[in-house]
Amino acid sequence: MAVEAETGLAEEGDSLKGFLLALSAYLLWGILPLYLSLFDSVGLVEVLAHRVIWSVPVALVILLVLGRTGDLRRALVSPRLLAMAGLTALLVTVNWGVYLYAIQTDQVLDAALGYYINPLFSVFLAAVFLRERLSLWQGLAVALAVAAVVVLTVEAGRLPLISLALTGSWGLYAFFKRALPIGPNQGFTLEVILLSPVALAYLAWLWTQGSMSFGYAGAGLTALLMGAGVITAVPLMLYANGAKRLTLSTMALMQYIVPTLVFLAAVWVFGETFDGAKLVAFPMIWAALVVYTIDTLRRRR
Repeated sequence: MAVEAETGLAEEGDSLKGFLLALSAYLLWGILPLYLSLFDSVGLVEVLAHRVIWSVPVALVILLVLGRTGDLRRALVSPRLLAMAGLTALLVTVNWGVYLYAIQTDQVLDAALGYYINPLFSVFLAAVFLRERLSLWQGLAVALAVAAVVVLTVEAGRLPLISLALTGSWGLYAFFKRALPIGPNQGFTLEVILLSPVALAYLAWLWTQGSMSFGYAGAGLTALLMGAGVITAVPLMLYANGAKRLTLSTMALMQYIVPTLVFLAAVWVFGETFDGAKLVAFPMIWAALVVYTIDTLRRRR
């Protein structure tokens, strides 16, 4: 779920601390479907609202510990920064919502596919918007990804919308977040602060309707909803701080941990069937990622 350019990755070498921080983030992201599956009885939008609200105190505490609250205060009085953060906040909300929908409707394999495609979509965005020229091998990798989507579309008779929505929302989120002139920790905190009034208003409306799960569906579920802030904020901040201590090549390899764990969870935990067009499309995506990664490592070396 991560894009290199977001964080200003290190080029001079890897550190053990950076590796452990990034690995912790990827493992937490990898088990996220298991955590979110506990909310089957809770409405999708209510879960999103709690992810936002409980992320705010977690993110603020981390910024206080790091001593980086000054950047956040300056951003809060900058109309330009608020507008940019509003766009990235909207995109990450779409991403969270689609991901949760995939889990609640037993389409976790589609979510894994979306995050496998994401690095290739980022290459495509760079070619379209930044006028970066694709190498021959990058072009081949993107073509394989497109062919895999075509295979899935032909069998299902429709586009794999969940996969494409996750790829597009996360890819665009990372692309536009590059332009935010503040660090990723401060940027994430700003995003959830901007989203929190909407989240609070929605929960207030749910309460007036007598439809809110929080506080009414048992102490265990209430605690899990509060924990959604931790499982949301902590991995993003672990990743941001770990990525600064790792080379681009290391991160290029580590970014496949998350979709692989999600894929394994879909098949072995949620019992989704891996057959039909998926037996063709997934190997095509894996082949595309092998080509892309080898080309990336060769050029960076």
